[in-house]
Amino acid sequence: MSSPFDYQMMTLALRMAARGLGDTWPNPSVGAVIADEDTGEVIARGRTASRGRPHAEAVAIAAAGSRAKDATIYVTLEPCSHQGMTGPCADAIIAAGLKRAVVAIEDPDPRVAGRGLDRLRAAGLFVERGVGANEARWITRGHIVRVTERRPLVTLKLALDRNGDIAEGTGRAPRWVTGAAARAHGQLLRAQSDAILVGSGTVRADDPLLTCRLPGLESRSPVRVVLSGELEIDAASKVVRSARAVPVYLVCGFGVDVARQDALAASGAEIINTTKVAGRLWLPAVMEALVARGITRLLVEGGPHIWRAFAAASLVDEVVLYMAGARDESSARAALARQLGAAPPLKLHDTRTFDTDTMWRFRRAAREG
Repeated sequence: MSSPFDYQMMTLALRMAARGLGDTWPNPSVGAVIADEDTGEVIARGRTASRGRPHAEAVAIAAAGSRAKDATIYVTLEPCSHQGMTGPCADAIIAAGLKRAVVAIEDPDPRVAGRGLDRLRAAGLFVERGVGANEARWITRGHIVRVTERRPLVTLKLALDRNGDIAEGTGRAPRWVTGAAARAHGQLLRAQSDAILVGSGTVRADDPLLTCRLPGLESRSPVRVVLSGELEIDAASKVVRSARAVPVYLVCGFGVDVARQDALAASGAEIINTTKVAGRLWLPAVMEALVARGITRLLVEGGPHIWRAFAAASLVDEVVLYMAGARDESSARAALARQLGAAPPLKLHDTRTFDTDTMWRFRRAAREG
């Protein structure tokens, strides 16, 4: 039976997992803590390493060394039980001599799906599941929907003025409606995402770079994704010119002029051809293409046309809304409904103030399991 100490250690494991968001794809960011229940000592902790290997359990076990024997491991996602690029984490836990495993949630990946927990139980470990499950589902949601729905987790980011409107760019740079503190928080969202998506209209209006510019997190810039049905992207745009430094996916329909594709590909951008329906790129096909490339967490900055398309396709898991000036939740929801075309079926998760600006984070409820 779980104890207050179990919840304390799982909270630490969840914080470790959160640190890796945007840095571990195509694998999920997992946190692991090894502790001595008798003394209350944290022996070791770890999270999934950059680019997904080694896994969190292996990192923590290596740090613990021989002290892992007879201790308890806390893991935010079921340890893998299959042979991939590395050996199964369940086997590593058994080999380390750990006596108990506390796991937040099972892994829906059919290669695991309960087999990891079964392997631990068969080896004589005491196994408990469900501690910290709700938070673990959100931290791991990109992996979960990638496996179960063949799409990444989708977060829409909106920045609106005090009237709930957007500011049009100048063609050379965006116009800011929020202050520096709110914009810095928006940069953190980029660092926690595998990819960032905009439409070609945003590229024309703002000529954005779409990288993370927080000091120390520049290397955590996400893959840049630009949707353009006819590939109407200027090769001189910042996003294309920087394609060799930070990856760029240009998504267009089939049959686009080959010379245009080749010219943009020569700059280092990857061209993705996908399905169009009624003259527009079909978002489920776009999501499938991103998942095939390992993307699990997608930040959609775009503009109203892109936001509404994702909302209409029921592809929104989360909305992060920044508004200039202090406003209440009803004003925020009204602005969302106007920009997205309908009131999204999302619950308020949290709100923060940044100087005179306010941020609301709305989330879709994750399915239990």
